[in-house]
Amino acid sequence: MGISPRLLNEGETVVIDTRTHVKALLVPLLWLVVILAVALVASLAMSFFAGGVGAWVLWVGAAALSLWLVVIPFLDWFVANYTVTDRRLITRSGILTRRGHDIPLARISDVAYEHGVIDRLLGCGTLVVSDASTHGSVKLHDIPHVEDTHRQIVKLLNDLHPRHDGT
Repeated sequence: MGISPRLLNEGETVVIDTRTHVKALLVPLLWLVVILAVALVASLAMSFFAGGVGAWVLWVGAAALSLWLVVIPFLDWFVANYTVTDRRLITRSGILTRRGHDIPLARISDVAYEHGVIDRLLGCGTLVVSDASTHGSVKLHDIPHVEDTHRQIVKLLNDLHPRHDGT
């Protein structure tokens, strides 16, 4: 789900459009496996000792827990978006209440990335964007291909602020 073209200014072009790495869905996936396993074992145990009403209550509880621990994190991952245009960095997130943050490229003073061992294995990392505001820096966690993204943003910044020292 990329950024809507109606949110772009006239003449603005998208350079990078991405969302959080699929790694963010590993914990919800583990929760789903645990919830289903516990519900299945408990349902089988209930079938020996109780009637069908107890199993229905159990499965409704498992569904509610799955909604909270699996479906909502998946939807949150699905609707979150990071976009870099030739003029700004745009972040959008939130299922019911949308949150957005735009940083003009001209205000970005530094771009760095961090990634640990697991991030390197999975091909993602955290992009740290520092701007000239009082907020300091914005961390964009679990960005796929973070080194390529870093390189592209640095190139955009260099094109925006060319060096005048003869090099």
